[in-house]
Amino acid sequence: MTEKMQYHRWLDFPLEDPALKEELLSIKDQDEEIFDRFYQELAFGTAGLRGVLGAGTNRMNIYTVRKATQGMADYLNEKYPQSSIAISYDSRINSRLFAEETARVMAANGITAYLYDQLMPTPALSFAVRDLKCQAGVMVTASHNPKEYNGYKVYWSDGAQLPPQHAAAIARELEQIDIFTGIRRMEFDDAKAQGLIEIMGAET
Repeated sequence: MTEKMQYHRWLDFPLEDPALKEELLSIKDQDEEIFDRFYQELAFGTAGLRGVLGAGTNRMNIYTVRKATQGMADYLNEKYPQSSIAISYDSRINSRLFAEETARVMAANGITAYLYDQLMPTPALSFAVRDLKCQAGVMVTASHNPKEYNGYKVYWSDGAQLPPQHAAAIARELEQIDIFTGIRRMEFDDAKAQGLIEIMGAET
């Protein structure tokens, strides 16, 4: 699918975030801007995802976060009969939103998501993964990058950054997933009521 075709697919899709729709409309005659947002997908690697916030496959938004999470969920479900994940976030733009979307997708795939109840630093996420014996963790942060960025850092069961072999396997899963129609999600409150999202507080 060409960049223009991708652009029009996003433009025609009923996007939940009105800011993304506004951004797409604002660049409708700007070929270079359209190309930059759609010429590739954000690369998934040992550090997960990182990119500029905005609309498109080459940007950090709820759709690219959901797709990465679905790929992780598929991989975890292939490897483990039952699995769980810890999730934390910082004060970046949309960090809490991305963390909650990650929890919703994991829950819809039958994976218990432990979500911190407040901003926490990366070492706290690493601790939670090990303390709760989770198979993986996600820290929503862009670390040292400028404010226009956000990121989705993935950790493995040892509390360390995702090993290369697992990153490569998840990247292969992502190739099979449609960013709009290939994602499973649950309502946040329903997932909490069913125990698939658990909020971590002072005890963690």
